[in-house]
Amino acid sequence: MLEINNLNVHYGVIHALKDITLKVNEGEIVTLIGANGAGKSTTLRTISGLIKATSGGILLEGRDISILSAPQRVELGISQVPEGRRVFPDMSVYENLELGAFLRKNKGDIKKDIDSVFEQFPILGERRKQMAGTLSGGEQQMLAIGRGLMSKPRILLLDEPSMGLAPLLVREIFSIIQDINRTGTTILLVEQNASMALSIAQRAYVLETGSIVLSGTGEELVKSSDIQKAYLGGE
Repeated sequence: MLEINNLNVHYGVIHALKDITLKVNEGEIVTLIGANGAGKSTTLRTISGLIKATSGGILLEGRDISILSAPQRVELGISQVPEGRRVFPDMSVYENLELGAFLRKNKGDIKKDIDSVFEQFPILGERRKQMAGTLSGGEQQMLAIGRGLMSKPRILLLDEPSMGLAPLLVREIFSIIQDINRTGTTILLVEQNASMALSIAQRAYVLETGSIVLSGTGEELVKSSDIQKAYLGGE
């Protein structure tokens, strides 16, 4: 569904992404793991059109989308849930979800899809009129994911969904990610919690200083001694 070929990104003189090549097949959960500053978020932001690539191709179902704007990419079915949740704090839960559907043409289905987000996240339904800024961190993460789903994406880009959450909530968020995937949404997941990410991903890529240094199935990478040493606290 998504193919990245020899992607390069520069921030001024800094070479942030170096010839990144990866693919995400329809229906998969694929994860990018790596240390802080490895280029994981930059990769997602370049795919979604928030950062311009210096060179390389981004293909969605074989179509080169590299020159398209971020809104055009959303219309084609790419949605990003940003790092740090980034909800609109002075708007209600309901209004945040409405904004997620901003580009949709068929406005009639939007209420039905908001109701479906409330089914998936009952706590958001209870807090539908509450200002998003007053929600807990876990509730804001659920809202950010729900808002991302409101554009009816075919591929969902998730950037550090477990950041700052208590362990119990982390497990709940990862369970929700699997549920979303089971309903047919393809997922590209950036995550510092390598253990959790690899446990739900069919395939994974390891980024170090802007380059992919390792790839394989989630199962293969969990067993890799290099990965255990670097990311899973193994000896």
